[in-house]
Amino acid sequence: MLEQNQYTEDNIRSLDWKEHIRMRPGMYIGKLGDGSSPDDGIYILLKEVLDNSIDEFVMGTGKTIEVSVRDKTVTVRDYGRGIPLGKVVDVVSKMNTGGKYDSRAFKKSVGLNGVGTKAVNALSTFFRVESVRDNQQKAAEFSAGEITNEEDVIETTKRKGTKVSFIADETIFKNYKYRNEYIVKMLKNYCYLNRGLTIIFNGEKFVSENGLKDLLSENISEEDMLYPIIHLQDDDIEVAMTHNKTQYSEEYYSFVNGQNTTQGGTHLSAFREAVVRTVKEFYGKNFEAADIRKSIVSAISIKVEEPVFESQTKTKLGSTDMGPNLPTVRTFINDFIKTKLDNFLHRNPEVADALLKKILQAERERKELSGIRKLARDRAKKASLHNKKLRDCRVHLTDSKNPRSLESTLFITEGDSASGSITKSRDVNTQAVFSLRGKPLNSFGMSKKIVYENEEFNLLQAALNIEEDMENLRYKNIVIATDADVDGMHIRLLLITFFLQFFPELIKENHLYILQTPLFRVRNKKETIYCYSEEERRAAIEKLKGKPEITRFKGLGEISPDEFKHFIGDDIRLDPVMLDGATSIQTMLEFYMGKNTPDRQEFIINNLKVELDVVDDEE
Repeated sequence: MLEQNQYTEDNIRSLDWKEHIRMRPGMYIGKLGDGSSPDDGIYILLKEVLDNSIDEFVMGTGKTIEVSVRDKTVTVRDYGRGIPLGKVVDVVSKMNTGGKYDSRAFKKSVGLNGVGTKAVNALSTFFRVESVRDNQQKAAEFSAGEITNEEDVIETTKRKGTKVSFIADETIFKNYKYRNEYIVKMLKNYCYLNRGLTIIFNGEKFVSENGLKDLLSENISEEDMLYPIIHLQDDDIEVAMTHNKTQYSEEYYSFVNGQNTTQGGTHLSAFREAVVRTVKEFYGKNFEAADIRKSIVSAISIKVEEPVFESQTKTKLGSTDMGPNLPTVRTFINDFIKTKLDNFLHRNPEVADALLKKILQAERERKELSGIRKLARDRAKKASLHNKKLRDCRVHLTDSKNPRSLESTLFITEGDSASGSITKSRDVNTQAVFSLRGKPLNSFGMSKKIVYENEEFNLLQAALNIEEDMENLRYKNIVIATDADVDGMHIRLLLITFFLQFFPELIKENHLYILQTPLFRVRNKKETIYCYSEEERRAAIEKLKGKPEITRFKGLGEISPDEFKHFIGDDIRLDPVMLDGATSIQTMLEFYMGKNTPDRQEFIINNLKVELDVVDDEE
């Protein structure tokens, strides 16, 4: 008989603060990731440090923050009050220590419990904090939360403030690299929410004069706006909104106390309700909420006392009240919108007329599509029963209480061999596979009707669960996995066109990626190296010396499932599909997917010449 596992005092462990953070980092910073997604851990580390500097600005000190990212060293320098010198070590290395507990000093701060910088400290191989106050400086250095060097207080002529530098631990954040595009977006958001603040990133200066109006201007081109941005503000609330001429779905940017609540929360729900109620009352018509909100692009920021978020990463507001003895979030936002938006529409009849036409058009389109949608849903249900287009996973983005939901991924691939390799290699808990049959249709210039009538598109949107809206999107990451040849590139382009045409917010909200798989395998009897470029192949040959075996992978189907596990597991390489908000989506699609034009021919020739010049230089 097998000996049973014993459960004694020896099984009970007490972890100190840094051990707990390093063992369970997801509890403090969400998912880890490699930097390919804007909510990956390395950006949360930067945000946690920045939030303290932002709080100094909010408290009226430190109008400039300097940020630099060089290789993997991140530095944040503010000119606020500086950490009290006697507490410099404690505030970055002792739990339940920090200024955030004094609500008089940080009544509407971003940080709540002082965990942020401690998590950064514990998850960094190098962490240095310097504080300057009253012409004196105190500094300390740490590694994985353990203090390695504590400097004495010295006299200094430096300006007051705090400087933090850190290098994220590569044993926790594997194969990571910072993408400046994500950092710039984060820093711009801080500026939109804090007018008068200047942030300098690697020498580039960011500042905002018009708050959330600037945010919308950055993310939607003027030619795509149905009407000029409506900008409303009062104490503790700011709103900007317009409708998009070409977009089908709703798009929101929401913030609480300067924190980008990417998953919304009580304030965003209240705002959506308030807009519908106010518009119905203004026109005296009982419009459908979906018709009013269709194509809306909006941003809302509120300030709440002692907010309650649903996680340490603060992506969703849970508070129902604006603060102790204050009105509910819902009442506060509804009263504001009812007054301000109604007044604006009365004073701007041309905007009111444009909005009314948009609502009536949305109503017509909804009624035209209602029959087609029902047939499409029935067809999708039958298809999912009788074919294997979707090999689903167990955890989905809608399972918000499961931390692994942030890893949920749908691979879109083409062909039986490629989808077979991924299916056999995947993590069945978080990775799903959708198999295309041949090349998808070029959807440029087509109406939403085609999404329901085309079997591939209909089944794809059903798999993503976005037939009605984006609220119940089932996967955090949508990954296009095609061969790295001309046909594969064409399929990528057609799929990106589909998403841009009908679901651009999937791209704007950083859900769409391209899977990078190795082009070559270079190996000898002792070692195997996978290479993603010619440069990596040459380096591998030089490293292995002699005459290693070189395999050129022509397609995903040629990579065995055992090998594929590496490329969609811990070592996955994803390239995010990003949009330049200043460029009209319609203009971009016209250029790349419309009829051939001299401009596009010139673009291709010039870029091909650049590539050829690079090849010549390498040779």
